[in-house]
Amino acid sequence: MTATTAQAETRSSSWSASGEPLLGSTLPRRYTPPLVVGPPGPCSCGCALDRDTSYGFAVIDFARYVLEEPLDPWEEFAVIHAGELLPDGRPRFRQVLILVARQNGKTHLLRVLKLYWLFVEQWPVILGTSTDRNYAKKDWRKLCDIAIANPYLREALPRHKNKGVITQIGEEALNTADGCQYMFAATNRRAGRSLSIDRLVIDELREHTSWDAWNAATNAMNARPLGQVYCITNQGDDTGIVLDSLHARALRVIKEGITDSRIGLFEWSAPDGSDLLDPEAWAAANPNLGRRIDPDSLREELERAAEKGGDEEARARTEILCQRVRSLDAAVDPVAWEECHVPGDMSGLRSRVALCLDISPDRRHATLAAAAVMEDGRARVEVVAAWNGVDATRQLRAELLPLVRKVKPFAFGWMPNGPAAALTADLQKRKGSANIWPPNVAVEEIRAEVSAICMGLADQVEAHRVVHAGDPLLSTHVTAAAKLRSGDTWRFSRKGDGHCDAAYAAAGAIHLARTLPAPIGKPRLVVAS
Repeated sequence: MTATTAQAETRSSSWSASGEPLLGSTLPRRYTPPLVVGPPGPCSCGCALDRDTSYGFAVIDFARYVLEEPLDPWEEFAVIHAGELLPDGRPRFRQVLILVARQNGKTHLLRVLKLYWLFVEQWPVILGTSTDRNYAKKDWRKLCDIAIANPYLREALPRHKNKGVITQIGEEALNTADGCQYMFAATNRRAGRSLSIDRLVIDELREHTSWDAWNAATNAMNARPLGQVYCITNQGDDTGIVLDSLHARALRVIKEGITDSRIGLFEWSAPDGSDLLDPEAWAAANPNLGRRIDPDSLREELERAAEKGGDEEARARTEILCQRVRSLDAAVDPVAWEECHVPGDMSGLRSRVALCLDISPDRRHATLAAAAVMEDGRARVEVVAAWNGVDATRQLRAELLPLVRKVKPFAFGWMPNGPAAALTADLQKRKGSANIWPPNVAVEEIRAEVSAICMGLADQVEAHRVVHAGDPLLSTHVTAAAKLRSGDTWRFSRKGDGHCDAAYAAAGAIHLARTLPAPIGKPRLVVAS
């Protein structure tokens, strides 16, 4: 590459298509519009919000003149719009959801808000939460240092020796002379319990894989009519069920023009389907691009992720482009799975077919998969049947045996230690009872080998020893499955809103097809432990 070419490529990542310096977008790609209408106010976006209709302008002044740490343009937009007030003086939004890529200054924004609420608005109880308690403690210590060092804030601290800084483990707090208090907690089911919270900050909402911490903390605001919770995060994957739920609700409010909702969304993110190396996508997700973030540094990270693909690309999309992905710890390489796509069916493999059944934890989805080893040693896998909805298991019970009789597999497997345990009475042969299974079908209870079949599927896909016909259901479940680790092994995680029963069923069917000999003679029951 010549020097001129290298310079041109570098310039192309630092400059927009119009030839202007590449700057991040101050305006979020998606956001809840203000209720206030009228002539343009002081906000840079041209909306009608002003000092009477948003406390955000006071936050901006506090950061600039008291802390002497001005907010960045996107942060000013965020506090102005999130701080919108109703005609009666209450905050319009009880829940504020801010999505932005990492390293854009969200920590600074949250610190300014916490100090403003504590020293200016003087809310009695402010709680900050983080998935990592040590990180939350570090942030609390920084707030204490700022308050003690700042001459204006120091005047509002108690006169005694500790200056309102409580350091007792488990009781850490920053108190003002007026009795206001900032505390922190880890995001778990104990966060906020026994408190009445006026302002709540939840960092990295994407890490909330259950509703425990959310319910514990937000319910502590129920007795506070002026309470607000600020959630700030980048995007995540299927495991982030709280973020997914709030985000979907906020988008519906925007789409349907609902004006009495108390949730506000402010989202800096790249559009779905954006190329990793598209500078316009970088600018949409990184409002500080070209200000505090070097475009060339971003380009290096994204080029590496594009080359690596898989988990590297998924993480780059969530952290740099603020895009949602199905899995951040993919169990099966999605690129390798796509490369295993070979059109065809099992019409010539009927004598060596193995079946496996699995159901989802909510029992609203079930999959019966088939696999057979071909002459070249590769295993072909496909979905025989799938059941969906509230009556999925009822339909399954009615249709399973006729399907097994029709396919005539040499083996049928299921996993009694998982959600399929709900079908034990239907699937397990009991001593003294008649055999419900067709002749010459070996019934396999897959117990101890669950991790082995999951890891085996991933390995065989990477080695291109599996082929599939591109069934959308199977591909979605397999490529979205994340790892649930246990020591040095893992299995497909069933956490999150998505289902992965087709991945389990496919893995089990391939395992049986490769490991069980075809039965000879009388029907038999094989139980693996």
